[in-house]
Amino acid sequence: MSNSRLPLRRSVCVAATLIASFTAFSRASSQATSEAPLGIVRIVITTSKGVISAELDSAHAPISVTNFLRYVDAELYNAGRFHRTVTMTNQPRDSVRIEVIQASPRRTRPDSGFAPITLERTNLTGLLHTDGALSMARGGPNSASGDFFIVIGAQPSLDFGGHRNLDGQGFAVFGHVTKGMDVVRAIQQSPVEAQALTPPISILRVQRTRTPR
Repeated sequence: MSNSRLPLRRSVCVAATLIASFTAFSRASSQATSEAPLGIVRIVITTSKGVISAELDSAHAPISVTNFLRYVDAELYNAGRFHRTVTMTNQPRDSVRIEVIQASPRRTRPDSGFAPITLERTNLTGLLHTDGALSMARGGPNSASGDFFIVIGAQPSLDFGGHRNLDGQGFAVFGHVTKGMDVVRAIQQSPVEAQALTPPISILRVQRTRTPR
């Protein structure tokens, strides 16, 4: 009797081993899917108009991403705002026209103390101003701090060699929207005076996230 039961016990053990292996593989696959690829940092921008998800490319734009995350981790974008919208109809003085929305961190007293950063030119990073690109706003070539903008449609005039800025150095792309371009467009089409959003669109918070949203 005891010998006749051995094959059944072995089958149960083999089945249990296979189930355990499959479960472990499924968990590993799920974790690999949820975690960002190497060099990618996922963030969520929650605004009064809705949520924008994005991925930041620290492998190709390490200076800009590190700078942006300083503001995120210090919670300086919380209670910040999208304050500017540029459309095809509100830039009469510009011969080169673009479409973007621009945001700024919360103003603090004293200021954050973060120094301006070196411009990461698009001809070196390979990150271009395509639809949904996140890029650093600036005046001079090495003056970007906390202000950033999101691109609507392809805007090659913002890349290195483009002439939106007369110095031809372009702006520093550091990420890309993965979800929420409908929110970006809703912000762009909000009420405006000249290029100032009236009222500004509130940023409730910007936070890191491990899973895509």
